[in-house]
Amino acid sequence: MIVESADGLLNGRLLSASEVCGSPSAVPAVAGVYGWWFDEVPGGVPVDGCVRRDRWTLLYVGISPKRPPVNGRPPSRQTARDRIRYHFRGNAEGSTLRLTLGVLLGLELRRVGSGTRRTFASQEVALSEWMACHARVSVAIHEEPWVLESRLIGELVLPLNLDQSGHPFRSVLSAMRSAAKARAVELPVALD
Repeated sequence: MIVESADGLLNGRLLSASEVCGSPSAVPAVAGVYGWWFDEVPGGVPVDGCVRRDRWTLLYVGISPKRPPVNGRPPSRQTARDRIRYHFRGNAEGSTLRLTLGVLLGLELRRVGSGTRRTFASQEVALSEWMACHARVSVAIHEEPWVLESRLIGELVLPLNLDQSGHPFRSVLSAMRSAAKARAVELPVALD
């Protein structure tokens, strides 16, 4: 079974965008694993076996910082708070969760800026608003979050996780994301 250190993620408070992004933030500036819960599941996402709490369904887990590099480069100094805030307010280029949700919600991925970055352009605001309404996050503080994340992905049903996942929806989601990326290349560069 999952170690006690996942208790904050599985049983802790579900935090809203305003609680995370406000000042002070409800998320400490430390290393950890975070879980994304949704009260409205994007169409087509299978939820059989997913952890549920009241009307919320756990669909994705992530970490910050990532595992330290073995090539001698310095480790990331990013915290769970930094990463969660980016998921709530950032863009699809820097957030695999935002990319996944946008694709599932039918938003159009576009090349922006110099044409090398891909975001949902002006629709990023709508995605942030959708997440503020329908997503909550829980956090488990952990000094080596990559260890706990691996265990969680191995033991829980998390249909939106791609890395390390053996979930059957993985291939469907990967194909959807790849198609959105290919379509973005065909479209003209959008204004940010």
